[in-house]
Amino acid sequence: MDNDVILVNSDDQQLGSMNKLEAHQRGALHRAFSIFIFNSRGELLIQKRAREKYHSPSLWTNTCCSHPQPGETTMMGANRRLVMEMGMKVELSHQFQFYYKSDFENGLIEHEVDHVFFGYSDCQPLLNTNEASDWEYISLGDLLQKIELTPELFTSWFKICLPKVISIVESEQLMVVSQNKTT
Repeated sequence: MDNDVILVNSDDQQLGSMNKLEAHQRGALHRAFSIFIFNSRGELLIQKRAREKYHSPSLWTNTCCSHPQPGETTMMGANRRLVMEMGMKVELSHQFQFYYKSDFENGLIEHEVDHVFFGYSDCQPLLNTNEASDWEYISLGDLLQKIELTPELFTSWFKICLPKVISIVESEQLMVVSQNKTT
């Protein structure tokens, strides 16, 4: 079961489960999550995927991403993997979900309904080197510049959902500014 993903339809309704590698070989639609951890300076914690990953190896991506296992909620899976990959326990909040499909050079297909979670922490991660080889807290402006100059160094799903992540962060910042003006 540890290597199974939850198969879903386009409305994210559970249909069953399948071995993770088989789901990526067949391009079967399944549930996933992406976690974005920000520090008190508003910087995003990104990770560089381990070289041994079966797809998107050595690419930079969001703080943590994976799949809930059959029998667990998406939040449970997100918390489990954040500890497993980054050695961090952080209160997470669900922000949005998005659908995407991406073909990889090795013939695998990422076809997911991806749930996006935010969290806030100034802690340094304790990397599981089987999952990630490096990490960095980076400003969103510097991150966008790096992606523009070297898009091939970043995962497809990260580039797809980052504009919406930035939009949410910017609107949260505007709310804080307007609240501070009224007090």
